[in-house]
Amino acid sequence: MKRHRIAVIAGDGIGPEVIGAALPVLERAAARHGFGLDLERLPYSADHYLRTKETLPDGAFRHLRDDMEAILLGALGDPRVPGNEHARDILLGLRFRLDLYINFRPITLLHPTLTPLRSDRPIDFVIFRENTEGVYLGKGRIDGERYVAEEINTVRGVERIIRAAFEWATAHGKTRVTMSDKANAVPAHKVWQETFKRVAAAFPSIGAEHRYVDALAMELVREPERFQVIVTNNLYGDILSDLGAGLVGGLGLAASANLHPGRGGLFEPVHGSAPPLAGKGVANPMAAVLTGALMFEQLGHAAAARDLERAVKETLAAGVRTPDLGGDARTGDVADAIARRLS
Repeated sequence: MKRHRIAVIAGDGIGPEVIGAALPVLERAAARHGFGLDLERLPYSADHYLRTKETLPDGAFRHLRDDMEAILLGALGDPRVPGNEHARDILLGLRFRLDLYINFRPITLLHPTLTPLRSDRPIDFVIFRENTEGVYLGKGRIDGERYVAEEINTVRGVERIIRAAFEWATAHGKTRVTMSDKANAVPAHKVWQETFKRVAAAFPSIGAEHRYVDALAMELVREPERFQVIVTNNLYGDILSDLGAGLVGGLGLAASANLHPGRGGLFEPVHGSAPPLAGKGVANPMAAVLTGALMFEQLGHAAAARDLERAVKETLAAGVRTPDLGGDARTGDVADAIARRLS
């Protein structure tokens, strides 16, 4: 039996709850499809930081980089660490230090009752968010009353995320890639315009279109079904993917993968640590399960990924939902219902 070495960082807030609920589901899906998971649980979190003043030691980083095939992360963020030092070092540190330049976020309507739009149109697109540049690098300065944030875009960084979007579209039978920037107001975004045209020319079978980010946000609400693959920068990808999550039921269903082809990836639900919900047993584990499906896909187990997605859809259709989706089920109830549909 093929086995995969998976590091688990449950994190803060609801992170340990949703990861704890999702792991048995993932293990059942793996067993059903003939592979196994060797899980290594690591302690890095706000609790660990407050106790030791340690975020992510260099030795632990090397272990994650060299010995693990994937990292499953719950969520990071705790009001007891107002500067979020541990979250920045762990999450952003892993993204940047492992050069996980693709933040892949699927937006799929899993049940028609979940969308706030008064429509029965399908919603099924993905966002390729550049993950290692932009304003999230934290470059800038404070000069008296001037607070300056610098946005970094390089030709190499922009080209590889755009190329990844086109390659994914080609591999998955998509016919259109939409690039979004704000080049009419941000001169530096000219690099996105020029690079998109150049890369698109190498994929003549894929339609290439451009939208300014404000216009795209409006169109995603008015006509989400026309979009297939969206590629954009770090900041806009963060914002648009939350908008997309809102179109299909909320952050409790939002999964993401941080990727660099040929390397181990970092997989995390989008919803964050939600401290007010911690310990109440009402957090939605579906995003963690769907994030596991993305992990299985990258590990080469597409059938297991589709099985998990099917089980989540059937659970939603059966009405087993946590309060964020209008139900009254608890975290463990939802996870158990998904697991039963894998039997």
